Amino acid sequence: MRVWFNGSLLDDPTAAVITVDDHGLTVGDGVFEALKVVNGVPFALSRHLERLLGSAAGLGLPAPDVEVLRSGVTAVLEGQEMPVGRLRITWTAGPAPLGSGRGGGPPTLVVVAAPMAPAEDSTAAVRVPWVRNERSAVAGLKTTSYAENVVALAYARERGATEAVFANTVGNLCEGTGSNIGYVVDGEARTPTLASGCLAGVTRALAVEWGGIREIDEPADVLDRAEEVFLLSTTRDVQPVRRLDDREFAVPGPITRQLMETWKAHEAQGIDP
Repeated sequence: MRVWFNGSLLDDPTAAVITVDDHGLTVGDGVFEALKVVNGVPFALSRHLERLLGSAAGLGLPAPDVEVLRSGVTAVLEGQEMPVGRLRITWTAGPAPLGSGRGGGPPTLVVVAAPMAPAEDSTAAVRVPWVRNERSAVAGLKTTSYAENVVALAYARERGATEAVFANTVGNLCEGTGSNIGYVVDGEARTPTLASGCLAGVTRALAVEWGGIREIDEPADVLDRAEEVFLLSTTRDVQPVRRLDDREFAVPGPITRQLMETWKAHEAQGIDP
């Protein structure tokens, strides 16, 4: 693992550098991006940086300097042999009083790169009893306030799954804890619209663009009649779901397989689509 913190590489990546009053630590007042690294190069970096800026604006944080961000990314990846890895950029409000109100301190910027095991060929997911609030002030923003996801993912793992699937407050299908969800009905690949409150996933956007996935909001029980289910995320790409709750699927289904092949073909054409 290599860590770049506020402009400098750390000699010791485990060193304590975040102050105890950092608002990202005390109340989760920050935003982040997680990217896949392919042969030492971040995939879709420009799209991820654009989304980071949007999340920062939505949270009311100042915009980070894109050139500084890119220099941090270069620093943590330079000279590393990393066939597959994960890159994380975190931008917080910085030091602040021990409460919800922000202070006047400078923001905190951290970039981390570490090797990552390739995603499994398929996975299991479960639906959870909690919902996403599509009308939340932070709906669709990639913030560091992830406690809701931690609880839901623990629920999923207790049931032998690697992802939890949320509906939203009106009962429509929404997303996973760290992925967008797709499914096939009547031979058509579909995924919830951004109005559902789901994150505007980079992988989701590319899969919609490349694979012709239809964006539509439907009741969450549409999954009960889905012929195929798949997840979309930076670390999963297009990943078939072999089990949803207690229902088993033959994977990959024909539509999901086509999406996977289309993804691989387009990904090979350029690292920053």
